[in-house]
Amino acid sequence: MKKFIVVAGNIGVGKSTLVSLLCQKMDWQPFYEPVTENPYLADFYQDMRAWSFQSQVFFLSHRLQVHKDLLHYPGSVIQDRSLYEDAEVFARNLFLQGYLNPRDYETYRTLYLTLTDFIEAPDLLIYLRASVHTLIRRIAHRGREYERKIKEDYLDQLNQLYESWIDNFTLCPVLTIPADNLDYVQHSGHLELVTRKVQEKLTGKDEVIFAAEDLMDL
Repeated sequence: MKKFIVVAGNIGVGKSTLVSLLCQKMDWQPFYEPVTENPYLADFYQDMRAWSFQSQVFFLSHRLQVHKDLLHYPGSVIQDRSLYEDAEVFARNLFLQGYLNPRDYETYRTLYLTLTDFIEAPDLLIYLRASVHTLIRRIAHRGREYERKIKEDYLDQLNQLYESWIDNFTLCPVLTIPADNLDYVQHSGHLELVTRKVQEKLTGKDEVIFAAEDLMDL
């Protein structure tokens, strides 16, 4: 039976790597966030207050289309980043920073909630949780030039929004994975543990949790 999993988490937490390794392990299809040309992006960076709404609506429509396509994919798939994060974390952050005014944010939020009511949720959401210290270290290690200017307080704000979102997310089962001491690249046992927890969660075992102490037993 085919399954649809999404991996969520802050910038630099290790989503893409986990998607790749899990798909190799489970012989599933990975799906990474596609590079797409947002026609509002240049305007957005010139005047974020004037163009935040249009830019976020474009991203929402794009992610909804991708989500729908994956629901109809013939085999099992694991997606890097969910459509929910764009609205619940990044758009909300723009609102809190004053780049989205209350009227535009309420319109955007209503549109998002209405549209997501009409689409099927994933079978499982994997949430990778990590401290800002870990995120900064991993961002520096991968050396992407455009990420060098990301500030700690920005990552901290996103972390708080991620936690608030996950605490209230009920559309599908969630497996929260503490990622500060997780290294599924260098330690095969870590990947084995993640894979086992994912498979158990997909079988409907609601009591399945992933605790930091689980890594100490490997």
